[in-house]
Amino acid sequence: MNVSISEQERILLMFKSLGNQIGPKFEKAAQMSLSRFEVLYGLMQTEEINQSALQKSVNIDNAAITRHLKQLEAEGMVTRRKNPCDNREIFVRLTEEGRQRIGGCQSDKVSFIDQMFRNFNVRELQELANMLERIQQNIDESY
Repeated sequence: MNVSISEQERILLMFKSLGNQIGPKFEKAAQMSLSRFEVLYGLMQTEEINQSALQKSVNIDNAAITRHLKQLEAEGMVTRRKNPCDNREIFVRLTEEGRQRIGGCQSDKVSFIDQMFRNFNVRELQELANMLERIQQNIDESY
């Protein structure tokens, strides 16, 4: 018995498959997880940031951001300090070592992205970005 799958369902399964593949392949190319890269990149955009704001900007849960930051701190890539006026608030800052590490990953990231979008022209990339934004809006409005 053959099961028919709609084109939309096929695309959904392709998104899932791509999502499962991108993280490990990025990690292999950059020698850093995509999540960790996002955290470091987010820190690179600012001098210092509240841990909660960083968590929201990279869209990962509280436990994950704490775990990443503790590991990055142990590796000397970030520093964390408590707000002296409110011990519950933690500020995070990228160290010079962290800046060098994320800077070194930039070329690996660019190579990975270039390979991922090989044979796409500018128009196709713009159309893809527009379609993905529309999908994101539809999901945001629905759930």
